[in-house]
Amino acid sequence: MNQQLSMVTLGVGDLATSRRFYSEGLGWTPLLDLDEIVFYQVGNGLALALFPLSDLAADTGAPATPGTPFTLAQNLGSPAEVDTAVDRAREAGAKILKEPRRAAFGGYHAYFADPDGHRWEVCHNPGWSVSEDGTVRLTAVDPES
Repeated sequence: MNQQLSMVTLGVGDLATSRRFYSEGLGWTPLLDLDEIVFYQVGNGLALALFPLSDLAADTGAPATPGTPFTLAQNLGSPAEVDTAVDRAREAGAKILKEPRRAAFGGYHAYFADPDGHRWEVCHNPGWSVSEDGTVRLTAVDPES
């Protein structure tokens, strides 16, 4: 199996609320917006889908609950971009879980939750580069140094 990820699907309690949060609140442009699901191109060839929680449960054959224990992250080019992203999320109705601050790893980050409790980290890591298309390049660190 190839080491890749092409889409993340979030189960949402109210598709209209989540559509407004991401599209109007955060200013994201849907790639495909249907009555029952919304897709966003989020860079690096990755797509994010918003799918009603009950439909996701039926589709997978397993119970689905919002705000599952993982964090989605967006790496940004500067601390100022992190501040701007948090301000925009706050204005869109996000619950701010951690205000922007310096991080133990030397970067700058914050956390917020969308209307369904999905946790997002917005982060600037000075050891990583972020290209205009959103591609993140990690620099390998030698643990011996």
